[in-house]
Amino acid sequence: MNPIHVQRLLRLLFVVCIILLASAALFYVSRYTYPFIIAIVIAFLINPLVNFIERKIRLPRGLAVFVSLAFILSLFAGMVTLLVAEIVSGADYLGNMVPRHLDTLIDYMEDFIESQIIPLFNQIAAYFNNLDASQQNTLMTNIENSGKQIGSTVGDFIQSFFQKIPAIIGWFPNAATVIVFSLLATFFISKDWYHLSRIGGRILPQKIFRGIKRVIEDLKKALFGFIRAQFTLISITTVIVLIGLLVLHVEYAITIALIVGMVDILPYLGTGAVFVPWIVFEFISGETNLAVGLSVLYIVVIVQRQLMEPKVLSSSIGLDPLATLVSLFVGFKIMGFLGLIAGPIVLVIVNTLQRANTFRAVWQFILGDDKSSST
Repeated sequence: MNPIHVQRLLRLLFVVCIILLASAALFYVSRYTYPFIIAIVIAFLINPLVNFIERKIRLPRGLAVFVSLAFILSLFAGMVTLLVAEIVSGADYLGNMVPRHLDTLIDYMEDFIESQIIPLFNQIAAYFNNLDASQQNTLMTNIENSGKQIGSTVGDFIQSFFQKIPAIIGWFPNAATVIVFSLLATFFISKDWYHLSRIGGRILPQKIFRGIKRVIEDLKKALFGFIRAQFTLISITTVIVLIGLLVLHVEYAITIALIVGMVDILPYLGTGAVFVPWIVFEFISGETNLAVGLSVLYIVVIVQRQLMEPKVLSSSIGLDPLATLVSLFVGFKIMGFLGLIAGPIVLVIVNTLQRANTFRAVWQFILGDDKSSST
């Protein structure tokens, strides 16, 4: 083999090994340091607010960080309180209305069983009686085996569920510990943000440090853009649902619209988690006009979400709409719900590295100094 090709192959293997080792090390370290990784992300997100408070109100950096965290936590607690108050108010309404609707549902079930199930059962019984003994035994054996399999599956599910309860209960103390450590680490990291940045600049070579800084800045823009895009999409969905419910004269339209907006971010389910059972119930209850209106509203919500999401994400993150759509789909298929966030972030990182000529530099390293002679 040509010595030049051998050298290129060795350099390619070296680059691949470095990438694999760095990825494995990052994964292993993150398993034990994830509260501090969360703290870095939070400090990264609140840094603009901290800078604003520090410069405009002229507070010390540490106090500005404390005020920022207190403001964000208070805002979150206030939103949760308002949402809980709306849900409690809606629950009172449902508590009064559900028994009446439940009676309607029971009456419908009784009529359905009497008109459909019982005649079907009689037909099956007549067909079964016309079979010979061997066919009846075969059919009964298959029914028994199916029943045993269903019972075994249900039993395994129930057993697995109860076995996971201690782990779920044990998760709460761990979650509380992670939250406390993350908040404390966020305070200290945000307080010394620029000091830590200067230390990083002295430790790392300037070229690498500038590249990392550029990636972080682009990632920052993309991350805030992604959050802004999701907030925009959820707000559009909430407003459309609210207007539709007001037109349909549905009570507690604000509460329902807020709930629909919250579940809109869920994969697979989305707004269908609210609309589909609601529409089915209204059809069963005989409220055909309301069921049709809700169906039209649900279709409008789905269509606008599918049309708006790639456009809003691409304009907020600064990426091509098709590339953004592909990153969303691939990320969702690989990682599920988290992939909807990780996909665009990975795309931003790759795009930033490409603009910084990182891939070209790596390729030139693999080719070596003699690349021009071979092209």
